Amino acid sequence: MAARQHPLVRSSAHKLDVPLWLGALAWLAVVGMGLASLAALLSRVTLGDVAALWRDPYLMGVVRFTLTQAMLSTLMSVALALPVAIALARRPRFPGRRLLVRTMELSLVIPTLIALFGLVAVHGRQGWAAPLWQALTGGSAGYLYGLSGIVLAHVFYNLPLSARLLLQALERQPEANWRLAAQLGLTRRAIWRALEWPVIRRVLPRLAALVFTLCFTSFAIVMTLGGGPRATTLEVALYQALKFEGDLAQAALLALVQLTICLSLWALALRHGGATQLIAASARRMPLGRWWRRDALGITRYLDALWLAGLALLLLPPLVAVVVAGLGGLPDLVSSGSSLWPATALSLSMATGAGVGALLVALTLLAGSAQLHRRERSGAAALMEGGGQLILVIPALVLGTGLFLLLRPSLGGGWQGYALVVLVNACMALPFAMQVLRGALFDAPVAQRRLADQLGIHGIARWRWLVWPRLRRPLGLALAYAMTLSLGDFSVIALFGSPSRPTLPMLLYQQLGGYRWQGAAATALVLLVVVVAVFALLERLSRRLPRYRQSRYWPTGARRHA
Repeated sequence: MAARQHPLVRSSAHKLDVPLWLGALAWLAVVGMGLASLAALLSRVTLGDVAALWRDPYLMGVVRFTLTQAMLSTLMSVALALPVAIALARRPRFPGRRLLVRTMELSLVIPTLIALFGLVAVHGRQGWAAPLWQALTGGSAGYLYGLSGIVLAHVFYNLPLSARLLLQALERQPEANWRLAAQLGLTRRAIWRALEWPVIRRVLPRLAALVFTLCFTSFAIVMTLGGGPRATTLEVALYQALKFEGDLAQAALLALVQLTICLSLWALALRHGGATQLIAASARRMPLGRWWRRDALGITRYLDALWLAGLALLLLPPLVAVVVAGLGGLPDLVSSGSSLWPATALSLSMATGAGVGALLVALTLLAGSAQLHRRERSGAAALMEGGGQLILVIPALVLGTGLFLLLRPSLGGGWQGYALVVLVNACMALPFAMQVLRGALFDAPVAQRRLADQLGIHGIARWRWLVWPRLRRPLGLALAYAMTLSLGDFSVIALFGSPSRPTLPMLLYQQLGGYRWQGAAATALVLLVVVVAVFALLERLSRRLPRYRQSRYWPTGARRHA
């Protein structure tokens, strides 16, 4: 005879489950917005425009340069990330490892203009590295501008991200594999062939596609370091055509070219690559067994030290330069009564709106996907979850351009433009929020899920006892990622924002363009502090949220029947 359900379980069953129609509505809103943007772009382009693209030497030069810089940046970032990730996996404990790994994890959310400010302070013509470059070459340090500077900035961003994701894949290897390799005395080459390369090969296609997309759609880096028309990418040309020239047809054509290349690349990567996490998990303590690796002895230790020292020299000096320069310029900026604090308030309000919006849509899509999985409709579940990944193949500026063309007759200035920025930023953050929350919602222990299903635990009871204890921390992390990504946005705000009411990234760009070095230094420091403070505050709040004790996970009656 079936066990009686606990009264609390019975009363809450099926009442507070997210309705499937709500998940479908969220999916239709996200996908419909993307398709509507695409339709708006297609309506502006004719076959004659496409033919004119191939005959225009300037536009073809833009396409070639965009592909060249993206391929060079991807090749260097991923190729250099391989030995760095392997060195970190071989060396689970050394002084400063935790700081280095944390800095690598921040590479995804550090605003682009902060990194650019630090790179200019270190590698610019008057930067910290200028005397060393002049002593070695006899010339001025002008390598930061043009193609070399763009590639350097992309490597600064994407090498640590790639290395962290590769390290995460290597750390998932079972401890028994490394113990067996030690017992068999496998050589360095054998370990690479049997343990490391099979893991890296599954991750590599999607990782390369992710890095290529980030470099291909780079905006602020090219705007700042491009150095002229010869170093213009599709993203910058699209912005110029829409903002300064008013050529809607050319902007739509460039957006479609960009979208076609990104879609083709991701279709190829999804076909040949395994799953790749977009978010690196927090650094965890390595087991002691990982210390005993035969390939970690001899000359390998010196090579590993060389790779890790190179990574530290790439990452740390620009961030230190931001702090040092910002502390020197902050008193003058505060006393001058500038627009720093209104820009900070505007950035935080927009980031909060985008973060909360991304979080709600992510939870709705994942809850709908979970219901479809429970009904054994895996195809529909994958389709619903895939709708949230739309921004990975439709760059933010392309999405914003399509929405601008779609809403142009009725789109006004002021709050309407900023509302559109919040909407696009929420779409930008959606894939990363879903990536963080997915594991908490879907990876609950099988025994707990099966027991909850057998007892008919649904609604508020299932949320309280099964979902919330696992979702509490990822919820804060997802909101932190969504807000910091919005805080650092420059491409969308540059298109729809007002120069008279700038956000922090726009204010920093205006100060850099006006050669107001002290003000730019203080603004960069404030932006960095705001990003770090948002992360720290949300992480602390997620830890302090109410946690139900183990004795409350299951009601007394449910534990008795179990």
